[in-house]
Amino acid sequence: MPDRSTTMDPASGKEFQAELAPPLLAAGDRMDQPTFHARYRAMPPGTRAELIDGVVHMPSPVGVPHGRAHVPTVSWLVSYQENTLGVEVLDNASTALGRTGEPQPDAILRILPEYGGRTQDVDGILTGAPELVAEIAHASRYIDLGPKRRDYERAGVLEYVVRALEPDAVYWFVLRDGRFEERTPGPDGLYRSEAFPGLWLDPDALLRGDTRRLREVVDLGCAGADHAAFVARLDEARRGIPPA
Repeated sequence: MPDRSTTMDPASGKEFQAELAPPLLAAGDRMDQPTFHARYRAMPPGTRAELIDGVVHMPSPVGVPHGRAHVPTVSWLVSYQENTLGVEVLDNASTALGRTGEPQPDAILRILPEYGGRTQDVDGILTGAPELVAEIAHASRYIDLGPKRRDYERAGVLEYVVRALEPDAVYWFVLRDGRFEERTPGPDGLYRSEAFPGLWLDPDALLRGDTRRLREVVDLGCAGADHAAFVARLDEARRGIPPA
């Protein structure tokens, strides 16, 4: 709730309660997610802030290397969305993760709620743990592979992909028994998603920014029977048909 102060009405001489604007956010502040969200909404336009493990982080402006790496990462996920009715890609959407987290992931791939997904749109932000989160880790490398990774793990994000820069690398984590386990590519050099059948990734193409190759690999993955079965399951969830 907003803070209030007692003020005297000069016309009537009566006291009344006046609402005060919430305090501005500052990097390093500690708070819970509802408090952070209320204060974030009151910040000046253009402000970017995240709550990670109960601590406010205010990222520096995004540089050219980060922006350049962001494009193929999102393009890869959009290629899958175009092949898969019932999923959605979100770019930099604030996401409420329990009481101590409200990050703004670089990219999210989620199953839509009407197709059986685990997230909801509430008060203009995403709530709940998305099925897959992707981050571009440059200046934020320590945060993305440290506190933010732990937040995603604790919230129950099923898969977490990090495209790191300087040195360039791709990390893919899968949630197993409540803990993230780092995966390695298959014998053919490709990653294959467990949460999204058919979502295949050539990490070398991602590092090169080769969007043509990224799309080719996704198209190949989506041509398989496991992807067709996944799309059928999503449609059954939309129609209210219980799983077999």
